[in-house]
Amino acid sequence: MTQIFAHRGYSAAYAENTMSAFIAAEKAGADGLELDVQLTKDDEVVVIHDEKVDRTTSGNGFVKNLTFKEIRKFNANKKSVKKEPIPSLIEVLEWMQTNQLICNIELKNGLFPYEGMEEKVIQLVRKYELCDRIIISSFNHYSIVLSYRTAPEIATAPLYNERIYMPWVYAQSIRAKGIHPKLASLSDEIIKGAIENGVAVRPYTVNKDADMHRLYKINCTSIITDDPVKALKIKKQYEKRP
Repeated sequence: MTQIFAHRGYSAAYAENTMSAFIAAEKAGADGLELDVQLTKDDEVVVIHDEKVDRTTSGNGFVKNLTFKEIRKFNANKKSVKKEPIPSLIEVLEWMQTNQLICNIELKNGLFPYEGMEEKVIQLVRKYELCDRIIISSFNHYSIVLSYRTAPEIATAPLYNERIYMPWVYAQSIRAKGIHPKLASLSDEIIKGAIENGVAVRPYTVNKDADMHRLYKINCTSIITDDPVKALKIKKQYEKRP
């Protein structure tokens, strides 16, 4: 049955990429999380989507120009009085030891090719013994190949937003276990073709009821959604069927 990944946590109701959003996604019953990582000036792996902190926090500036100590002072929960820091990847992985969630770590190294990011993420995943519960994805496919070569035991998946012909052939050529395409670029034939060829399909970002119905009907591997609660509600309709 299709798995549900909470996009940046339960971001429809909580501040994205915060521990609150991740904990809420787990409580809601999501199978997994999707989160984004960048590197601070002092090489700490932090969980934030944008290269700059401006949109999602009370601070401003590029993540790469700020130290971990500086970045932790910002409030990643802008809409609330309740202050919440940008999480470190360590914090998330430690918490993951208390549950069974799968986690898709997206390396945000398309704009800035953070030196050594892959090795740092892999080192932490190995340290917390979570290799079998992590998927490393990126729009930077060189990074995906490097991750696979460094840690063949950790699943990888290229992210892309255009129509690729027989994407499972491409995925297999870079030793990726899955593909993470933009939903708009995805036909049912592609989904079925990839799954038949042993490649998992996890489209992003699936928020509309009609899209959820469509993907559940054809048993897509997973969906990446901002609203795991809605996704689970719709999924239950399919679980009852014989």
